[in-house]
Amino acid sequence: MTEQIYLPDDIPAVGKKILTDAGFEVVVGTGRARETMKTEGANTSAVLIGTQPFDGDIMDAMPNLKVIARNGVGYDAVDVDAATERGIYVVNTPKALSGSVAETAVSELLAISKNLYQDAKAIHDGNWNYRKSHPGRDIEGKTIGILGFGRIGQQVAKKLSGFDVKVIAYDPFAKSTDSVSIVDRDTIFKTADYVMVHLPALPETEHSIGAAEFKMMKNDAYLINMARGVIIVESDLVAALKNNEIAGAALDVFEEEPLPVTNPLVSLENVLLTPHIASNTIETKARMAIDATNDIVRVLKGEQPEAAVNHLEA
Repeated sequence: MTEQIYLPDDIPAVGKKILTDAGFEVVVGTGRARETMKTEGANTSAVLIGTQPFDGDIMDAMPNLKVIARNGVGYDAVDVDAATERGIYVVNTPKALSGSVAETAVSELLAISKNLYQDAKAIHDGNWNYRKSHPGRDIEGKTIGILGFGRIGQQVAKKLSGFDVKVIAYDPFAKSTDSVSIVDRDTIFKTADYVMVHLPALPETEHSIGAAEFKMMKNDAYLINMARGVIIVESDLVAALKNNEIAGAALDVFEEEPLPVTNPLVSLENVLLTPHIASNTIETKARMAIDATNDIVRVLKGEQPEAAVNHLEA
């Protein structure tokens, strides 16, 4: 019997072609709901998922499962320990989206600096003079602090290199370069005009940025989070924004996604909110599909995957 590959969400054709050319049957599902995945993926040997939770209960509903491919970098929604216990590989696509996420991060930095969203909205509201009481700011000469100096953080620094800014970063595993100084964590919050979060979602980073960090930040500083919503204590951020402890924030990720319109962040004027779009480009989706499906093929052909996040005993 031909092995099945289950896609709860469809992927670019280039990825599906890799799977069919390798001799597998591709099953495109109807959504990410837990029970839907358990039913539709019951006979699958591999699954390619997004950010939806994927735990041992779902794995047990897929007794032939050999590999869980994550279409992206973060794999915090996957119970990796449960997968490892069941002899299932977990793979991701760490090389596919760094440039795209960095581009979006810099775009949001510029957008909040120049107040682009609110100024554009003001035109639609018939308020041309809104701009007079809401001037933007130059980033030239400012200090940009990057939390997490991995692939994405390094790409952000590279893309900022032409803006005449000072870039500092915090990462216990990184070293200073000619253009970026590695500093301690508190220095990021105390001195940066823009704090850019590019940390992985780990137990030690969960809710690691809250009231204490916002109090360290300058009153005219901004927070930009392109990593995971769980890293921020959202209620503390709302308080800091309301009390003008910081100037504003640009957020692409949230603890609850989709973000409810009733969330207090939505009603604040000094935030830019985007719906987890940092890597949502045509080019990146294609690269992720290629990388993820190639690793699926490797595992099902008995080879080692290139981007495994867990280790299975031989």
